[in-house]
Amino acid sequence: MSNAIPLELNNFVLECSNALIDNTLQRLVFSKYRGDNKALKRIALRPIELKGARLVSCLYEYQTNHITKNIELDELTILCQQWLENDFQSAHLITLEWEIQLSISKKGKVLINKYRNKNTPKIKDAPPHNATESVSHNRAKKRFVEQHRPYLRELGITDANGEIIPSMSRKWKQINKFIEVLSRAIDQTGLANSHEVHIADFGSGKAYLTFAVHDYFVDKLQVKTQVTGVELRQGLVDLCNQTANKLALTGIKFEQGDVQHFKAQGINIMIALHACDIATDYALHMGIRTGAEIIMCSPCCHKQIRPQMKSPPLLAPLLQHGIHMGQEAEMVTDGLRALLLEANGYDTQVFEFISLEHTSKNKMILAQKRKQPRDNSAILQQIASIKAFYGIEEQCLETLLG
Repeated sequence: MSNAIPLELNNFVLECSNALIDNTLQRLVFSKYRGDNKALKRIALRPIELKGARLVSCLYEYQTNHITKNIELDELTILCQQWLENDFQSAHLITLEWEIQLSISKKGKVLINKYRNKNTPKIKDAPPHNATESVSHNRAKKRFVEQHRPYLRELGITDANGEIIPSMSRKWKQINKFIEVLSRAIDQTGLANSHEVHIADFGSGKAYLTFAVHDYFVDKLQVKTQVTGVELRQGLVDLCNQTANKLALTGIKFEQGDVQHFKAQGINIMIALHACDIATDYALHMGIRTGAEIIMCSPCCHKQIRPQMKSPPLLAPLLQHGIHMGQEAEMVTDGLRALLLEANGYDTQVFEFISLEHTSKNKMILAQKRKQPRDNSAILQQIASIKAFYGIEEQCLETLLG
């Protein structure tokens, strides 16, 4: 490039600077690297707030690993100028209102395309009185998972440009909702302030959520994290370990096994989605036994309780239909599980979640360890009364708890 800096390049850098000042910057990516470090592919930047200070997080994406550096806002303008003059031939700026694509030819000609951000909220949806407050609110509400994260591309959720692949839109929605639920639990339990967090995901499968949880702790919370995905199918275990190695991720591994036989200690977050029948009980028991601060379970196939249930005479006309009996068995099973968690020191919620791809069940059991002990004798009496009412002799979680 000649010594004279093209006006278009200066204008682009000015747009980046203004987006920071206006607090409208969403994402900035520099690509088509042409510098001396051949391993560097691109740099992706996004605004963050850390300990009350506004910073810019820079993700340096190399061939074999990724490195994150946080910089002050006033450093970005200088770096943008340097990167475009010497290192990159392409840049993509995304603000709340605009997308601006810059490219530099081999002869140094600068081409800029500017167009409206298709995801910009309509005016009627945005509070008109305070733009800064609106931006802050929208970010807090929507940005639990960033589309540009490398693991999403590697797992086939996004394409090379960071766009959601249409066939994976439901999985993308599920990942976002899961991290949203988890983030609230993390805030309430104070795990974000931990020196190190240990997480176990039983039945991790293709590990979409396993990678998402690891990325959330490492990238968003910047907490040292060890995540273990446990899966019965060795092929998936190998595939997920290969993916973690390809992304050069530390603090995440996958092992062959199941929740009934896996030995674990010191788990802070226990996750078990699509835990079939009594596998849910074994997962909940492991979470309780290891003292997990957060337990997240998605149960299905409620087979243990249903054969034991005896319909009370008053309910017999309603429960003569198999579908109704199945629904009641499910309600009783998960209701008893929630009460047993309550009786063992947890505050528990049971709510609708997004159904997984291999089951239509859409229930989530979320338990957070109670900070203060309390008398649980009344809850234990409620459990005994419910079992007596339905003629239930045994419930697996209760048996495991002894």
